[in-house]
Amino acid sequence: MSTRTLISPAALARPKGKAVYWTVFAVVVAGFTLAFLGPLYWLVSSGFKDTQEVVQTPPTLVPKSFTPDSYSRAWDVMDLSSLLFNTLYYAFGALAFQLVLDVTAAYSLSKLRPVLGKAILGMMLATLMIPATVLVVPQYLTVLDVPLVERNLLNSPWVIWLPSVTNAFNIFLLKRFFDSIPQELLDAASMDGAGPLRTLWSIVLPISRPILGVVSIFAVVGVWKDFLWPMLTLPDPAKQTLNVGIYSLSNGVPVNVLIAALTIASIPTLLIFLVFQRNIMSGLTAGGLKG
Repeated sequence: MSTRTLISPAALARPKGKAVYWTVFAVVVAGFTLAFLGPLYWLVSSGFKDTQEVVQTPPTLVPKSFTPDSYSRAWDVMDLSSLLFNTLYYAFGALAFQLVLDVTAAYSLSKLRPVLGKAILGMMLATLMIPATVLVVPQYLTVLDVPLVERNLLNSPWVIWLPSVTNAFNIFLLKRFFDSIPQELLDAASMDGAGPLRTLWSIVLPISRPILGVVSIFAVVGVWKDFLWPMLTLPDPAKQTLNVGIYSLSNGVPVNVLIAALTIASIPTLLIFLVFQRNIMSGLTAGGLKG
């Protein structure tokens, strides 16, 4: 069965067809490259400009006044080392809680199949239809005075960690992957005397490394890029995240130094994507076992 394409193989074999094809291909690739890498280049290059050149009109494509000390000033003036440590602490703490609780929740819904499991999953997925800003007020009132324990979680790591665990999207991704694991493997482990937790640890988790990598990246990046929630719940400057700290200290700071600080703040997430992009794609497309 032949596959129909926009350009037929016969037309593509002609010199004119090849020229048109490669011209369109080059234009599309160049356009997407400019759309995605253009803002990134502008961010990095603006950090090397002086204050006057950053705000001048029309803007310069290449910095004329190359001032790399803007980045060192941003690091010192805005105390980026402390803000970076805080953000990493919150991000990897949220990652640990999500890996433990979201994995067990997805495993129980997929393989243990509790009573009303489908209804619970449906209610979880229904929360994805609710805009995150709508939930800010009830979440804030909850962490302000946690029911039963009656504790105020403001200015504590728990105010970041606990809300991040309730991630219906990650639970759904994990459940879909666990659904693709053959039940025969779990039955064989059960016949050998392995309980549910032993099966999860020894059979399911080693197979699930691709999707666990995706969930881990989502967890870290989710905390890293969040702004509104940390701004509301971490008023203490010594405990703020990178985004909130830069925003709080932006008044009175030169524009080029502020842009340099934003560039430094964006580097870790870019590195995570560049290093783990293959894991991200393999985890998202993984739907079964190869063998």
